[in-house]
Formats: sequence, structure tokens, C-alpha cells
Amino acid sequence: MKEPKQKLIITKKLKGEDGHKTFSIRIKDETVARLDDISKRTNRSRNDLINMLLDYAMDYCEIHDNKT
Repeated sequence: MKEPKQKLIITKKLKGEDGHKTFSIRIKDETVARLDDISKRTNRSRNDLINMLLDYAMDYCEIHDNKT
């Protein structure tokens, strides 16, 4: 996996904001532990972090056609 050219900067949370849709996903225990650590250090919820990380990943992903 290629490393992104720049880091995702996560700032401490300010108050307010919404406009989200709710759904559930399965996440590995180790991923939850990492999210919890970042959550504690930034005063952001897991939900906030997951949204930020998904947005970042979608901005830097590439889709390749597997046709041979």
C-alpha cells in the first residue's frame, strides 16, 4: 500500500455540527483501540474520527481495473 503524500491533521473538536446518516459496520478490536486513543487525545468522538478518516481515504484512493 502506498503512503499518502501528506498527513491527515486532526484538530480538537469544537462544538456543533451534524447532517449525518446512521448505519453500522464491523471493525476489528485493534482498530477500535486505535480510534479510542485518537479520540481521547483530540476530544473527538469515534464517529467524528471515522468520518474524517473515510473522507481522507476517499480523497487519496485509486481505483484500478483488474481486467487482464
